[in-house]
Amino acid sequence: MIEDAQILIARLLAHQTLRREDKLVKRALSDELFRTEIDTRLKACGMKFVDNVYADYVTLALTRDSESKVFGTKETWQNNNFGLARDGVALLVVLWSLIILPKRERQEAHQLAEEDQNDMFGKDKPMPRAEDTSIGISYRALLADFGEKLGKKTRMDMNLGQLARVGFIERKADLILEGPLLDLLMDTDTLKDRIINGALSDIFQIPVPRTPAIIAPVVETEAETTDIIAEANAVNDTDANPDINTEKE
Repeated sequence: MIEDAQILIARLLAHQTLRREDKLVKRALSDELFRTEIDTRLKACGMKFVDNVYADYVTLALTRDSESKVFGTKETWQNNNFGLARDGVALLVVLWSLIILPKRERQEAHQLAEEDQNDMFGKDKPMPRAEDTSIGISYRALLADFGEKLGKKTRMDMNLGQLARVGFIERKADLILEGPLLDLLMDTDTLKDRIINGALSDIFQIPVPRTPAIIAPVVETEAETTDIIAEANAVNDTDANPDINTEKE
């Protein structure tokens, strides 16, 4: 058991994410003693095992107690360790809202992505996997709706490339799809109601559909979400500005 726990943790550190179908991941999700061993080892390092039933992957993250020691060691507080500028974090919140929230509604309704109506007996079926319910969004539509608010085309392309490299999204032609980390590292319980109830719709003045390696949640509060997007909006006239501050005071 101890050897398997070491192997699983080492693989997660090396590969960032593993699929839920992986043999050791399945064991961690079903074997209470094995999961306790993993949690104990990770806690000793200030980390935790992250999974949720809506995602097809698992990963590791910092524990809440470790965040201040990691993100607060410099003169200013870092809001992420991916090198994302504030407009990049704002774009991440928008993508999460447009991709993950509708996907979760379909999963809870046991509705596959290609289905256009609910199955009368759908609730009796197992909850579908993320890859069977997640629908991408059009890059052209994203640029048309949010380009002016999030740095215009050059800046948005730069941030999309960075989000793809770290595993939040995947790009296929014109489609932007859910990546392994998009439904794992965002604090859904904190963000969902606040976004639906107006955190994004108030800023962008459009309705938000009803339907944050591995490190701590990227955005956690409505105030922080508003502040991030407002600040990103302030640099709209600069198409490419690599010196934008990436840290939160």
